Amino acid sequence: MLIVHVFVHVKPEHVAAFKEATLDNARNSVQEPGVMRFDVIQQEDDPTRFVLVEIYRTPDAPAQHKETAHYARWRDTVADMMAAPRTSIKYVNVFPADQQWELPA
Repeated sequence: MLIVHVFVHVKPEHVAAFKEATLDNARNSVQEPGVMRFDVIQQEDDPTRFVLVEIYRTPDAPAQHKETAHYARWRDTVADMMAAPRTSIKYVNVFPADQQWELPA
């Protein structure tokens, strides 16, 4: 399991459009076999800041995700909406080590 947090700072005038494009990407991403979970969270005290929490089944899954049409569409759509380049940090799961994450029905 690989967990990636992507930090995004959006220009204030693009928050609604960024959310729309990002939710489209997230809805498609969770359909990928290598994606266990794809959360979009917005900072409460600064709505221009987002974190995408991406949980992948294998180390190769992020590269496969970046080859999809929905990722390319998202990347190109939001490129000029960002106030700064996005950054990411990769994590590994420590606890629970054997937990299989599933989306609620």
